[in-house]
Amino acid sequence: MRPESEADLAEVIGSASDPFHIRGGGTRAVGVTSAAAVLETGGLSGVSLYEPGALTLVARAGTPLAEIEGALAAEGQRLAFEPMDHRGLLGTSGEPTIGGVVAANVSGPRRVQAGAARDFLLGVRFVDGAGQVVKNGGRVMKNVTGYDLVKLMCGSWGTLGVLTEVSLKVLPVPETAACLMIDGLDEAGAQEVMSRALTSPYEVTGAAHAPGGPGEQPLTLLRLEGFAGSVAYRTGRLQEMLTNLSVRVETDPERVAALWRWVRDVEIMQGTGGDVWKFSVRPSEAPGLVARLRASHPVERVLYDWGGGLIWVESAPGTDLRPKGLQGHATLIRASEQTRLELPVFQPEPTAVAALSAGIRARFDPRGMLNPGIMA
Repeated sequence: MRPESEADLAEVIGSASDPFHIRGGGTRAVGVTSAAAVLETGGLSGVSLYEPGALTLVARAGTPLAEIEGALAAEGQRLAFEPMDHRGLLGTSGEPTIGGVVAANVSGPRRVQAGAARDFLLGVRFVDGAGQVVKNGGRVMKNVTGYDLVKLMCGSWGTLGVLTEVSLKVLPVPETAACLMIDGLDEAGAQEVMSRALTSPYEVTGAAHAPGGPGEQPLTLLRLEGFAGSVAYRTGRLQEMLTNLSVRVETDPERVAALWRWVRDVEIMQGTGGDVWKFSVRPSEAPGLVARLRASHPVERVLYDWGGGLIWVESAPGTDLRPKGLQGHATLIRASEQTRLELPVFQPEPTAVAALSAGIRARFDPRGMLNPGIMA
């Protein structure tokens, strides 16, 4: 089903007796839902309000992300949280939608400095599992409107309601960018360098490390963005801070952008045959966690982002890579449907948190109509 309006969507959900699999552009099929009927949001498309001077944009949930990024680029603006494109990693097609980005809280390398998708979300409209239209938040950056359902909806994977419209804060595109590239660091050394850079006063907007970079050699990347004079100054100071290392600097805009697309879209694991896991941990613990994974599992590829706070790990198919007592979160991003049915896709929650989550879902979707089982 593909409703063409919010009213149609509310009627479809309210009158249905069987649950739905909610689909935006079909590019991020991570969880597994037991629903057979597909409810598409692509009919709810279009930018309904864009005020460049106020740095705000309102769009219907089914609007292709490319359409939004094109409109923003024409005004020299962007989505600062840098949402990744999952298609290469997951082998999917279709077009990513802004509703899918918000529903999954998709945030790229700049999250470490600018914040996540939910930090830029100002307001939402959605239809809950009873077919009721709910709105929360607003269209401006200063709004206080009771319970913060905006943050709750972001990252809920369609289990609380079907988004129909989102309001977002946008930011100007910086004048220039530079990327510091450091070759040959081991993982512990790279984590230390990324931590030093991120805690410096030089406003690093990306910090990543690949044990096997584009040239199959260890590569550490640090990104700086802003006005040309500021970027040049901060680049020089970071080089001085890392004076004991061999640092190359890339300033060509296209090459800098390509390097960070490589990180953002996890290109190192595209077209390969293994399962892909995403770990969110304390950065200082990242190298130790990867070492333990390698000691007990057939790990094939690793990529560190967010200064080590995000780790992408590729392993042999069907491997349960999630260690006992993990201090963080592990999500199974890419695997066969059989593996995703056998293993928890999302990090199992502590008993008390699981009970709270179930209670919230029961309140918003008492009949279990929306993506049932996807968060189990």
